[in-house]
Amino acid sequence: MVGDIKDKTLAKNGISVIEWAARDMPVLMEIKKRFTNKKPFNKIKIAACLHVTAETANLLITLKAGGADVYLSASNPLSTQDSVAAALSTKYKIPTFAINGESNKLYNNHLKQVASQKPNLIIDDGADLSSLMLKNAKKYSQNLIGGTEETTTGVTRLNAMSKNNVLNFPVIAVNEAKTKYLFDNRFGTGQSTIDGIIRATDILIAGKKFVVCGYGWCGRGIANRAKGMGANVVVTEVSPMRALEAVMDGFDVMPIIDAAKIGDVFVTATGDLNVIDKKSLTKMKSGAMLANAGHFDCEINLNHLKQISKSTSKPNKFIQEFITKKNKKIILIAEGRLVNLGAATGHPASVMDLSFANQALAAEYIMNNQNKLTNKVYDVPEDIDEQIAKLKLKSMQINIDQLSDEQKKYLTSWE
Repeated sequence: MVGDIKDKTLAKNGISVIEWAARDMPVLMEIKKRFTNKKPFNKIKIAACLHVTAETANLLITLKAGGADVYLSASNPLSTQDSVAAALSTKYKIPTFAINGESNKLYNNHLKQVASQKPNLIIDDGADLSSLMLKNAKKYSQNLIGGTEETTTGVTRLNAMSKNNVLNFPVIAVNEAKTKYLFDNRFGTGQSTIDGIIRATDILIAGKKFVVCGYGWCGRGIANRAKGMGANVVVTEVSPMRALEAVMDGFDVMPIIDAAKIGDVFVTATGDLNVIDKKSLTKMKSGAMLANAGHFDCEINLNHLKQISKSTSKPNKFIQEFITKKNKKIILIAEGRLVNLGAATGHPASVMDLSFANQALAAEYIMNNQNKLTNKVYDVPEDIDEQIAKLKLKSMQINIDQLSDEQKKYLTSWE
């Protein structure tokens, strides 16, 4: 089985970028060595719904080295790197169902192709595969042992499934690992979001009024990277705690309706829908640019944007220019989808090294503890989190202090 890819002749370039990324993923490569020897996934089928990037490829190659039969579909229609998909399907014998720019219909068909393998484990990004497996349990889930989830949005969906008592397999929330959200969400999303905006528009960030909607870990990263490049950053929030934190971090905080009047660039990072809607869109000045860093393309209300517009044009493949009925220009980047993958190549490999080490070890943990786990969402075990941090420091040739016996005793005493 090859899968469904754009062009297998792109494989040569895909192999090069996969190998390049591997050089900056030392933790995952260390895990790969152990998996190659121990074969923790022998005769196990793993279905993955992830962004088809060079970093993802190295995760899947690691799982295959551990004995698994691995199948991949994209977790976003615009995030697939076609050369990577070609390399995975041909050289690495990992059937991949993903084509950059695929329609929603084809995207869903690709999900079904992967689910139809009746996997033992699923590795998800956004919970689309988990949702499909759940809704079609009799068709796809007979062999399912458990799954892992990469994103905040996916964990939110899975927690809702669990709360409604419909989740029928155990899931480890990789997104909740400290070695994931403190680095991937903050530094990875921060850098790659700015990268996507600049690649798409070629704007100078310095001096811009840069509005960040949401001050979770992703929003924090985006705000701080923009600030570091000279932007005047405004944060919008619904959480009093996060809003206060943004103020103490030195950012202006205000409602989106007020930020809409002054912003040059807007980035949504909330995981919720209609964060920027008609009321805000009509207040924006001509030339305002809109980008989304959340998983789904629902944070900017695209229907409202179309309703207030009389025409559109496409200056380049990454941006659409909407002319409103009041003759204002509003620029939409990457169709309102994930800007760091829709207009760039996603997070740097060094930060995905941490996230995908979590994915690999969480999958192994499920296999080793399948008789103990129940149908709910689990955090990544603390010892796995600590192990990954230690391996990353070791790869960076960084040593840290150790507590003495006297210090350990002091920290556990009360007298």
